[in-house]
Amino acid sequence: MSVAIEGKPIGRRVVLGMLGLGSVGVLVGGRLQDAIASVFANDPTGITSLLPTGGRFRIYSVVGYLPSRKTAEYQLEISGLVDTPVTLSYADLVALPPTRMTKDFQCVTGWRVQDVKWVGVRLSDLLDAAGVQDEAKAITFHSFDGSYSESLTLDQARRPDVIVAYSMEGKAIPARHGGPVRLYVAPMYGYKSIKWLDKIEVVNAVQPGYWEVRGYDVDAWIGRSNGRDDQPV
Repeated sequence: MSVAIEGKPIGRRVVLGMLGLGSVGVLVGGRLQDAIASVFANDPTGITSLLPTGGRFRIYSVVGYLPSRKTAEYQLEISGLVDTPVTLSYADLVALPPTRMTKDFQCVTGWRVQDVKWVGVRLSDLLDAAGVQDEAKAITFHSFDGSYSESLTLDQARRPDVIVAYSMEGKAIPARHGGPVRLYVAPMYGYKSIKWLDKIEVVNAVQPGYWEVRGYDVDAWIGRSNGRDDQPV
């Protein structure tokens, strides 16, 4: 196996050696971890999900590849128990009043990226535009990877720190981070912040998501699932 990075092939031994660092990531030093992450910054192979990344993001995909959709082709559907089903383009989302926040991204496995700059539209604003019906109790989110789903109660979804994000760190969200549009749920672990957001469905009961049917907590408040992180503010 070889992987070409900027025209230079990286052989199987090198790749496997880098993968081996994953088990001792905190021991090899942040500078080396950052260097490894930069080499694979645009990796389409999924190898980066196994590498230590020096305080930055690790890239995960449950389907074994990185889904991609051009902004010109992107559409977000809001349906279910709403008065007016809505379909928004990427341009429609960007044209709405933005919400900006700088907050950490915390994975339930323990790694954290501090002070990430996010821009997007409050989920509550989108729900209000569609008109949530009285019997609605929860939201189910779907990814255009075809496999991943997530959920929030209606009260959780209406928090001001829950956004449909289209910008991250001052740039459009790339495919490897769930772009062009993803959910960001600030007070919960990262598995709630569904990537490659495709559909928002208003429903009458919480439907456990991809990881929750595999044993993860349905309510993923930071600090309450793994017992060691700070409580949400």
